[in-house]
Amino acid sequence: MKKRFVEDGVGAALGNRQGRRPKYLRKADGEFEARLVALSCGDPPKGHAQWSLRLLADRAVELGFIDSVSHETVRRVLRRTLSNRGAASVG
Repeated sequence: MKKRFVEDGVGAALGNRQGRRPKYLRKADGEFEARLVALSCGDPPKGHAQWSLRLLADRAVELGFIDSVSHETVRRVLRRTLSNRGAASVG
């Protein structure tokens, strides 16, 4: 308890876990996200009708966009960036 108080403050020492964030850096920056979106809009590999999240993750690593990435990270990126495709009014 003393260690938590010294490192994280009173709230953490008393069991309040709010405000604690994971201590890791994001690997998926804006450039990676843009490349991933462009890749997902392109044609899927031969033998596949459409891109899967795992195919996109594997291809992003093959092309050197990122060192390693999970299909779940790909899903989050695409969900965030492609979810608002129709927001701009047309015509």
